[in-house]
Amino acid sequence: MYTDTHAHLDDECFDTDRDEVIQRAKDVGLGLLINIGVDQQSAEASLRLARQHPGFIHVAVGIHPNYSSDFNDARLRAIKRFTREPEVLAIGEIGLDYYRDHATPDQQRRALFAQLELAGSLNLPVIIHERAAAQELVPLLIAWQQALPPDSPIKPRPGVMHAFGAPPEFLFPLLEAGFYFGIGGPVTYKNAQDKQTLVQNLPLERILLETDCPYLTPHPHRGERNEPSYIPFIAKKIASLKGITPQEVAEQTAKNAFRLFGFESE
Repeated sequence: MYTDTHAHLDDECFDTDRDEVIQRAKDVGLGLLINIGVDQQSAEASLRLARQHPGFIHVAVGIHPNYSSDFNDARLRAIKRFTREPEVLAIGEIGLDYYRDHATPDQQRRALFAQLELAGSLNLPVIIHERAAAQELVPLLIAWQQALPPDSPIKPRPGVMHAFGAPPEFLFPLLEAGFYFGIGGPVTYKNAQDKQTLVQNLPLERILLETDCPYLTPHPHRGERNEPSYIPFIAKKIASLKGITPQEVAEQTAKNAFRLFGFESE
């Protein structure tokens, strides 16, 4: 069974054929999809999708750093309300993004700290977005994980680094803290030696498959709209880098997703 642990199927680019996209994903063997909220509106849309596809689509809710300029207590309360829904498995996509300037660093940090605290109080893993901010973000994440109570169920599985692209020196501390790593389409690009080296250095037990659709489309569809049915291209590349079969990648990454997000593997 394949999994897609990071998708944005609520994006308007899927409005004309969303049902067909979902069916194509199921046809290639996808058994679990997590749709990621980036703000209140997308969280609501993600929940509607999950209710239309029970047991297949699940949800993460959070305020993305690029949407954090107007973050306040009311928005945090809205995110907390969403977590009461059974479809919600995680807090995310949250983090820091200093590549773009849609929100100031102070605004981003305020949103991040509040949502990390919320995740810890609710025992929900986090889905982390990082861009041009690893030097600040990684120590913050490790300090948060270390401060979790010893009996916290998420202490050994605090979250996933989505589309990880930070310098290699940040990899081991995050592994030591229990984080997983989302691997998507860029690993299939010929010029993506850094992504391929990352996969070679990661234990298979810490890798998750993700598309980030409609973005980051894998080869041979690069330049087109991404969709969950392209997950096998990512699994095949990981398999070649690890010297194993795509089926082994699919099975282990599914187990990893079940473990991180609190499922029991069937």
